[in-house]
Amino acid sequence: MTGLLKLIALDADDLAVISAHVQDARMHAGDIIWRQHEKRLVLGLSRPDWDQTLAGETVPGRLIAALRFDRVLACKSRNIDLDTPGAILELLGIEFYPGRAPGGTALLMFRNGGALRLDLECLECELTDLGPDDLGPDDLGLSDPDGAGP
Repeated sequence: MTGLLKLIALDADDLAVISAHVQDARMHAGDIIWRQHEKRLVLGLSRPDWDQTLAGETVPGRLIAALRFDRVLACKSRNIDLDTPGAILELLGIEFYPGRAPGGTALLMFRNGGALRLDLECLECELTDLGPDDLGPDDLGLSDPDGAGP
């Protein structure tokens, strides 16, 4: 495992860096926490340690991380069953679409057409690694989100 990351995004370029680090992150639907009264969305996820891949590891480890968006005015979901907390989601990436300055919309895209759309007062996002995922994806039932097998 390489060093733990703590990244902050205040513009679209910063968010693109965070998006690259959370690509292929896996989580349960119950790990999406929308705190409307705080204007905050937090996702708990298990993300690949892409730095290990860049360092030449053939099978990178995974890291437990928290992805937080602040100053969220609204959060809407599509094709995500929030009533099934054990449903497995795989995050493909995050895009930012500027709106009336300094606000805009962040779109979190998941495998199989799922999405979260965040209407933002302004872009404030943070990715914080919490440590290695010692259980591994197989122990969490996250190894094959499609159920398609190898």
